[in-house]
Amino acid sequence: MTVQALEHVTIRCARLARTRDFYCQMMGLTDGERPDFSFRGHWLYLGGIPVIHLVEAADTGGAGWSREGALPPPPDADAGTGAFDHVAFQGSDFDAMRAKLAEAGLTFRERIVPGGRLKQLFVADPEGVLVEINFRT
Repeated sequence: MTVQALEHVTIRCARLARTRDFYCQMMGLTDGERPDFSFRGHWLYLGGIPVIHLVEAADTGGAGWSREGALPPPPDADAGTGAFDHVAFQGSDFDAMRAKLAEAGLTFRERIVPGGRLKQLFVADPEGVLVEINFRT
């Protein structure tokens, strides 16, 4: 038996509201239904699936427990993403997304993958997680 699909990515947030707003306003995800956990967070939906789970960094009872039962310190957004490099989304309009990121004053980079059939935009979310957006031509 093998896995069938990636369900979600969980991000521990020092900037919970800013991170939610980034994914909803810039990426077009929807803040939706979430179980009544004892800690703050958001489930962000894409196509009816909660693909990004945001958990407040101060959480001491949710995802991220170590084997010893203690959480690492809250993330430092300026320190990068550690061993986790990036999350990628499929985009539909390169020029419109590029303009949206620029209008929001976000720093981003773009790349055309060798072969010319894939354009990419890269932008960091408020927690420092690198977001890749792919546009197939």
